Amino acid sequence: MKKDSISSTIQRTLKIIELFLSNLDGLTPQEILDETKISRSTLFSLLKSLKELGYLNQNEARGRYLPGSRLISWSGNTLPSFQTLLNAFQQETSQQDFDETIALAVPTPNGIITLAQVESIQKIRAVYTIGEPLPLSSAAQQVLTNSGSQLIKQQGYALVSFDDEYELAFPICQDGINTTAFLLLNTPAYRWHPETLLNKWQDPLRFMAARLSYRLGALSYTPFQYQQQTDLRKTASLDKNQIDQFLQGPWAARLACIRPDGNPHVIPVWQEWDGKNFYILAWQGSQWADFIRKNPQVSLTIDEPWQPLRRIVSRGEATALPDNNQDLKNALLSRLTKRYLGQSAPILFEQQIDTIFRIKPESIKGWTGILGISG
Repeated sequence: MKKDSISSTIQRTLKIIELFLSNLDGLTPQEILDETKISRSTLFSLLKSLKELGYLNQNEARGRYLPGSRLISWSGNTLPSFQTLLNAFQQETSQQDFDETIALAVPTPNGIITLAQVESIQKIRAVYTIGEPLPLSSAAQQVLTNSGSQLIKQQGYALVSFDDEYELAFPICQDGINTTAFLLLNTPAYRWHPETLLNKWQDPLRFMAARLSYRLGALSYTPFQYQQQTDLRKTASLDKNQIDQFLQGPWAARLACIRPDGNPHVIPVWQEWDGKNFYILAWQGSQWADFIRKNPQVSLTIDEPWQPLRRIVSRGEATALPDNNQDLKNALLSRLTKRYLGQSAPILFEQQIDTIFRIKPESIKGWTGILGISG
């Protein structure tokens, strides 16, 4: 290869790298062409090589290009949450078929764009154009711009009706409160009535959005930091079946125990309810495990920050299960990670378990609505 040709290739490659280092949220093929002014054939040859070397990623054929791990390491930053989200979304959706289109979208300086989707298995379906901004009327935009509204806080989602489509958007929250991304459902309107659409999809999408939030690092899933509403529902007790059903959702519990100095200690934990007892995991280095060993009286609170405002409060005594039963630890961890993260536990997690505690409730009560507002 001639020296001039080598120099020209290096210059083009560096131009692409510099472009992506200043656009960590990625670029569409057309945006790269517009910015670099490189011929289409040469550009796609270079992009292919950069993908093979790990400097770029692409979420799907002809889709948006994202910086790869090797390129990100040049900037001194960690991997962007976009790629983490894509990986999590793909794992969540890879094991099942969907009757309607499910998509992942993120806010960018150029608007809210779809990063990936799993198209409906129906012959007639609504789909997104990957990498293209969503319209300002989209459900995701409603969540982003109206997250302070009473209605969005109360529901925890946005539902938008178009002439021929319905769109649902649930927030994904890296810190458990503020919207980082959106989980979307899009469907032709003729197949659904809003009420039946919500009856089928509200819980599955909310559970998935919660798991995606946990995988980004959230300790709990409480979008918009719920505040008391003016539209209050009357308090009603939950029966055992309703309590059992609610406790199967991927909702973190708040464990309250007592420190040796007598002060309370509250921490979010994963919980499993088998109908008789709660089971929680203490990781290595968890101080609260020592607190419980000294004073086993604890309480658990599990609630939701949206209507119908269900919550469970339980008091009981925590007992540490034998440390030598590794099979029990691994089985519980596998169930919890599938429930909260949507995937089996990495081996690393298994090595971090300190103790399993079983909490036998002395009392367990559940309510829906607001305490103090009675019928």
